[in-house]
Amino acid sequence: MSRLPDPDGRHFGEPHHDRLGGKLNWLRAGVLGANDGIVSVAGLVVGVAGATTDLTAILLAGIAGLAAGALSMAGGEFVSVSAQRDTERAMLRLEKYELRTMPEEEERELAEIYENKGLSPRLAAQVARELTEKDALRAHAEAELQIDPNELTSPWQAAWVSFAAFTVGAMLPLLGITLPPVSARVLACGAAVVVALALTGWISARLGSAPVGKAIARNVGVGTVTMVVTYFVGLVSGIAVG
Repeated sequence: MSRLPDPDGRHFGEPHHDRLGGKLNWLRAGVLGANDGIVSVAGLVVGVAGATTDLTAILLAGIAGLAAGALSMAGGEFVSVSAQRDTERAMLRLEKYELRTMPEEEERELAEIYENKGLSPRLAAQVARELTEKDALRAHAEAELQIDPNELTSPWQAAWVSFAAFTVGAMLPLLGITLPPVSARVLACGAAVVVALALTGWISARLGSAPVGKAIARNVGVGTVTMVVTYFVGLVSGIAVG
């Protein structure tokens, strides 16, 4: 017996790809956080290296930039995702109230949604009735609000992902600028950053099905410009202070 297709081409009863999509979104956010950590801390430590060869000063600046950036990213994600979660909960409360006080109207509304997406009136009514009988809140939340009531966004998860991703990304230029000898610090850091940005550009392009070459060139270009500008700003500042 064939299964009824939903408007997106999936089949009722078959596993859908919502969880996979959610995982890809988290992975994409992690890549972007790492990219931000690479570029911002690289610009900071290269700028300080342009002004001084004092390893302690460079290391302290890098650590401070890493801590401030990671906490800022985590805090920003926590606040924004908390606001999103509050909105989702409010919408679900309203949907529960409507299902409790006007169930027939809500079922007709659900049928109209599927009818507008291409199902015949008879099939749309059947789908709405069966989905409502199985799990009315979930059926209406997914169709009307594009929300899975069992998979609400997590502010803490978002914050930790951003914090960890930024920290991992920031460690690369920090190690690249502090481990090599003085004469090779800036070049070693630059090389490490270029490789890391090429990697994050490749990953982000693959996740978004975008042209790989353009993504890598854009990533590497932004990071290179950032390091060059901050290095000369530090160099000029060091000369002026000296």
